[in-house]
Amino acid sequence: MKLAGKTAVVTGASRGIGRAIAALFEREGARVAGCARRAAPGVDVCDVGHAADVTRFATAAQERLGVPDILVNNAGIVVRARLDDLAEADWDAVMGSNLKGTYLVTQAFLAGMRARKSGRIINIASISGRLGTARLVVYCAAKHGVVGLTRALAEEVRADGLTVNAVCPGSVDTDMLRVGMPGAAPAMTADDVARVALFLAADAPLAMTGSCVDVFG
Repeated sequence: MKLAGKTAVVTGASRGIGRAIAALFEREGARVAGCARRAAPGVDVCDVGHAADVTRFATAAQERLGVPDILVNNAGIVVRARLDDLAEADWDAVMGSNLKGTYLVTQAFLAGMRARKSGRIINIASISGRLGTARLVVYCAAKHGVVGLTRALAEEVRADGLTVNAVCPGSVDTDMLRVGMPGAAPAMTADDVARVALFLAADAPLAMTGSCVDVFG
């Protein structure tokens, strides 16, 4: 098993890509602490866009598992709307879950990972972090931000022995695709993306950091 003896934190673990990653990591031997906005079996409730929620979740996760070896920032939501019609509340919600959540969750675990001088941070971005898509303005902005955060943080923690990489999936068979791109034909499953995350968690060389792995073509 590739992750035997390892601990992992996965956000947005109640469905879709996050659930697939958590399940695969567990099958590979990791102990996993997962969270999501809504209650689900084996998953803690946490809105990653709210600092108090993140602090509570991070404290409980580290009390149970210790400092994680792997952190997967996957939580996110999408809103489909033209910029003209986009409500400020929707802008804040999408930015909060996708970009602010990545910042808050990473910050909550980073000190321990730095002190231990090891760890792998994996941010689930999107094809929308590489390209622009009409009616997904705020989602594209948030995921472009995740890509930038990934690259900058990789340089900040390079000397501490940590890696920071992003995964940018294309169309995946999830509820989020059906909301963001109604009628789109998914090109892959959540399990396909989970296997890419497993590569970054277990097999990727330590020299591979600040990379954004495009899972589309």
